Formats: sequence, structure tokens, C-alpha cells
Amino acid sequence: MTGYGIAVVDDDVYVGDMLEELLRREGYDVFRAYSGTEAILLLERYRPDLVLLDLMLPGLSGEAVLPHLEGVPVIVLSARAEVEDKVKLLRGGAVDYLTKPFDTRELLARIAVQLRQQSRRGGILRHRGVAMDLESREVSVDGEVVRLTRTEFGILKLLMQNPRQVVTKSRMLDELSIETPDCVDGSLKVHVSNVRKKLREAGAGDMIEAVWGIGFKLVE
Repeated sequence: MTGYGIAVVDDDVYVGDMLEELLRREGYDVFRAYSGTEAILLLERYRPDLVLLDLMLPGLSGEAVLPHLEGVPVIVLSARAEVEDKVKLLRGGAVDYLTKPFDTRELLARIAVQLRQQSRRGGILRHRGVAMDLESREVSVDGEVVRLTRTEFGILKLLMQNPRQVVTKSRMLDELSIETPDCVDGSLKVHVSNVRKKLREAGAGDMIEAVWGIGFKLVE
């Protein structure tokens, strides 16, 4: 699994099924929406890393949905081939535009480019299915947002920045004290336990393990 989640917004079931199969085969998590309204509702529950957006949707059109996807890279997939349409969508916030029918190899290449650029721009940390956006301070598990307190976010960030190391209790307390003075030696274990529980309930499994007498580390 790549750890990236991609939303496919297309009312054509055949095209959507083809894209889902293609993307899952490449290791992406896939979310589906069949109308503009459904796409907006999906974004309220999940934050995908990229959206494949058709324009001819029932209800709200793709053009109407695009402003709601600010901050998420959008590749438009449309049968419209006019240059004016492409320019309008790219100026309106889309990062790329492919005309249907398209070569799936080209689509996968363009997806990879956008995800790579997004990761460099946004400072996104990943471990297994967990993604942490350092800019928006948002944490998600396979696209589903996990609500963390400021202290919990700081703990997880430190662990994800050092995925193969044991982070000692003293180092964790020192770094957390800068932003979260409520975290002290007596409460650290409770905060870590809360992070572990929230991630587990979101489907990430047991991601954090205690190293007795030393500190904590991420489970590979």
C-alpha cells in the first residue's frame, strides 16, 4: 500500500470501476463519489490526497465542485477537449487535465507527479496508513480524519519524524514542553495511550509501542 488516498468523482460506473481497479492495483486507497453533492459530503468526512474529477456530474457540476476542493490536488478527467475549457479549469484550481479517453499509464504518471509535489510542498509525514499534514495540522488514517489534541499531535509528530528510532521520554517531554506545557512526566503515558487508542479506532492498528524504561517508538 502507498498510504495515499484518491477520490474518484465520476457518475459513469464503468469508468469509475475501471479507475478504482487500476488505482487499487497500484496500492492506492480509493474513495468513490457519483455526483457533485456526494463529492462535497465525502470531503467533509475524508481528506484524500488527490481527486480525479469528472465535469459532467448530476446535480452540481465538476466546475461547481472544484472550489470546495481547495488544498487538494485535482486532476480533471473530461471528454471536453477544447483549450478554453482546460485553461478555465486550470486557472480555477485544477492541477492537471486529461481528455477522455486517456492512456492509463499517462494517468498514473501524472498522479505520481502530483503526489510527489504535494508531499514536498505540504510537509506530509506518512507511516503505514497514517498521514500527518504539518501545515494544516491534520491527521488521517486511510483518508479518515482523526481528531487529536495539541499534545497528542505533538507526540505523534515526534514519533513520525523519527520512525525508526526510540524517542526517549526525556526528549519527548523536552520538545513537547515548548508548545504543550500540560504534558508532564506523570501524564505522558496517558497522552500516548490516547493517541494509540484513537489511531486504533480509526483502523491503523497498534502503531505505537512502549520500550520499557526508555520511551516509545512506531511499530514498523
